[in-house]
Amino acid sequence: MTGPVTDTALRGRTVIVTGGARGLGAAAARAAVAAGARVLVTDLLEDEGRVLAGELGDRARFLRHDVTSEDDWRAAVAHASATWGRVDGLVNNAGISGGSHALEEQTAEAFRRVVDIDLTGVFLGLRAVIPAMRESGGGSVVNVSSAAGLMGLAGTAGYGAAKWGVRGLTKIAAVELAAARVRVNSVHPGMIHTPMTAHLGLGTGEGGYPAAPMGRAGAPEEIARAVVFLLSDAASYVTGAELAVDGGWTTGPVLRTAPTTAPREDR
Repeated sequence: MTGPVTDTALRGRTVIVTGGARGLGAAAARAAVAAGARVLVTDLLEDEGRVLAGELGDRARFLRHDVTSEDDWRAAVAHASATWGRVDGLVNNAGISGGSHALEEQTAEAFRRVVDIDLTGVFLGLRAVIPAMRESGGGSVVNVSSAAGLMGLAGTAGYGAAKWGVRGLTKIAAVELAAARVRVNSVHPGMIHTPMTAHLGLGTGEGGYPAAPMGRAGAPEEIARAVVFLLSDAASYVTGAELAVDGGWTTGPVLRTAPTTAPREDR
């Protein structure tokens, strides 16, 4: 299939979505099921995860999963394989923000915790699915990084370092796994309206987030559509890429009014 993403773009494929109980993960799980996939939703939020899997129907299951645990990763891949016979896709979405702290106020313990979940968890996931994807004849991994993995964002020492790490790890994995027909890409959401950002009072309508050139925060579904694209054969020649879905936030500063004078040409 080389056309646009459709409601059959992932038909017959099995996808694991971590951190899938709510927010970006839940949106990705819904979009993948809508595109025809069978989805294993994993999370530590058991009640929310089970409710979501129930809503998604027969092509979804839920499994409690700590992404920092190698045993839990083995169990997740084994569960998906035993249930549906194969693993074709992984959305490494689970993560925490760790809050906003100046670098000199960030504790080593808090820094390590964010990196352990947001970066080491991605590494463990990649390593865990490789054998199953080789057996399936290939696959696609989408690592959810952040706009904070494309720029320096004050107050995010642990989170930003982890998300930059996800960006680099994605490229390494893409190079190493290309011969096995496993594509690995990263998605970099900007400011998205989710439970993790709800306290910021962002809006997805006009003026909801003036810092982005598009003037609003994004909706989880907008990230999910990018994830499904990268999982699908519509992205069959895309690997090692970093896709910013951020309303232009990382592109440059916002100019709401045109400059009043032309730039000088004399140097």
